Amino acid sequence: MEIEKAGELGLCFGVKRAIELLKQAADKYGELETLGPVAHNQKLVQGLAKLGIKPVRGLDQVKGKILAITAHGVSPVTLAEIKARRISVIDTTCPIVRKAQGIAKELAESGLRVIIFGETEHPEVRGLLGWAKGSGVAALDAKQIVIDSSLLKARHNNLPRLGILSQTTQSYSAFGEFIAQFVAGSHFKIGELRIVNTLCQVAQRCQAATARLAEKSQLMIVVGGHDSANTRHLVEASSQVVETHLVERASELNNFWLVGKRYIGITAGTSTPEEVIEEVAIKLKSLG
Repeated sequence: MEIEKAGELGLCFGVKRAIELLKQAADKYGELETLGPVAHNQKLVQGLAKLGIKPVRGLDQVKGKILAITAHGVSPVTLAEIKARRISVIDTTCPIVRKAQGIAKELAESGLRVIIFGETEHPEVRGLLGWAKGSGVAALDAKQIVIDSSLLKARHNNLPRLGILSQTTQSYSAFGEFIAQFVAGSHFKIGELRIVNTLCQVAQRCQAATARLAEKSQLMIVVGGHDSANTRHLVEASSQVVETHLVERASELNNFWLVGKRYIGITAGTSTPEEVIEEVAIKLKSLG
């Protein structure tokens, strides 16, 4: 049995940067809390917890006076509330997410209604909506926005001016399809439409590398958190081509997946530590 890893996989710059900032803070202050998990990967979160870096679900659960913002970022309202509570902030927001936040703010301040292609409950998307200052709406299905067009009504009966951007970890093809469906399905006139590409290029390269490896594999194993958006997109890219399974740790591998498989590909989400990827690769070899 031959095993090959995708050309680009595992921890991205944004997550590595966030981890490094958290470790530096832990060395300086001791224990600290993060507003939500730094990334959607249990092994990663558990490893940081051993260093005294522990996530809390909301501000009401914060016990200390130092709080870290995760790579997903937060809304300006949340930042103001943290400041009002006199809690020191360590901001590890991914630079790519921060750029998307700035674009959402700029579009809103220019008088455009902001449409975000993304998962409404994802922390990054909730933050982006906050930066859109109440003029934004998010969805994965363009039909949902077209149907509820009251959300996009322009002020003073003028034609609506709209801006569209994306959650950074979505795929380029899905973003394009969303835009096409929205434009084709709109039953109202649009005065202005701005489309800004806020997609993370690292995530795009990972998806492309995964698709290439899937083309020559008999089985693909995607390593990453079950709650990770970017990892799910890798599964989507691979499963269109070949049998694909998502595992968060090596113990989730199933012997039956390997029956008759001689060439197996491995890819991993951008929040997956290298040691987890290696554990999966070693387990696959032992099973083979």
